[in-house]
Amino acid sequence: MAPSRRADAREADVSRRADASENGDAAGHGDDACPVELDSALRGGPFHVALRAAIAARGLPLQRVQHHLTRHGVKVGVTSLSYWQQGARRPQRPESLRAVRALEEILRLPAESLLRLLAESAESASARYARVKDSGVLGRLLAELDQSPDGGLEALGHQERVRIGARRELSGREEQHIVRARRDGVDRFVAVHHGDPGCVPERMTVHALENCRTGRVRRHHDTGVLVAELLFDTRLRAGDTCLFRYAVEDGTADLTREYARLFDTVGGQYALQVRFDPSALPARCHRFAQPSPAGPRAGRRDLPLSQRHHAVHLVEPRVRPGVVGIGWDWP
Repeated sequence: MAPSRRADAREADVSRRADASENGDAAGHGDDACPVELDSALRGGPFHVALRAAIAARGLPLQRVQHHLTRHGVKVGVTSLSYWQQGARRPQRPESLRAVRALEEILRLPAESLLRLLAESAESASARYARVKDSGVLGRLLAELDQSPDGGLEALGHQERVRIGARRELSGREEQHIVRARRDGVDRFVAVHHGDPGCVPERMTVHALENCRTGRVRRHHDTGVLVAELLFDTRLRAGDTCLFRYAVEDGTADLTREYARLFDTVGGQYALQVRFDPSALPARCHRFAQPSPAGPRAGRRDLPLSQRHHAVHLVEPRVRPGVVGIGWDWP
């Protein structure tokens, strides 16, 4: 036998023996002998804790888990599996959700047990924004652009148009701002975009549409944050106003269920419109508000979907600190 064939045979034999050992262990323990930690994690979550406990209960290294997933026709990297069980990343894409279903079988868990925890622990948009802010990432990105949180501007009016694509993803958004300078010399506005879980900030683009031009852009991959300078045509004096418009093209993540806006200070009027692709219409839509990202949701009210334009909207005459947003349910 040629050396390469002998090596292949040895590798195949090792793989068969490993599979047999794993199957024997599973048969010896059975579902009724799940450790207490795993049983508790499957009942109460969160997802990453349950996944970590299930992998530990089977005694499988991540490379073997990846091997089993490949045999199920699903490709997932060891790094992704590590992130999932640490809670650093969440399975979001269709291929990732297929992997979670396969993991339930590979780890001999009740059907839908991991998927249920994944749905229950889905992080709201407002909570995600607050977590990013608390992490210091946003502050560091703003510091790189020499920008203070308010930028020396007072918000008088803010209109936002969000587009949801055919894959039910956040396709992009357009914003129009009317601002007033609090001091002399203000010549820019820094836009902040929060992508959905699984997004790729490196593939997002910013477009200056009216009365501004794009300056420096900074991205943070792990949190999905993009910040961009929008440079005014002139330096404003205290009391001067400016109306400008820009857009962010995203479309890099998958299914999204809500869009929220976090306000830190009192401001002017805010209008939010969410428009859906005709091939991916929601079953129902509603508005909501929160006093803070961690606070309870209140002010829920159903929003009728325009049959012709496939859009819903809300208007806040004068914003206050807190969160306002629009959520929807997919059929």
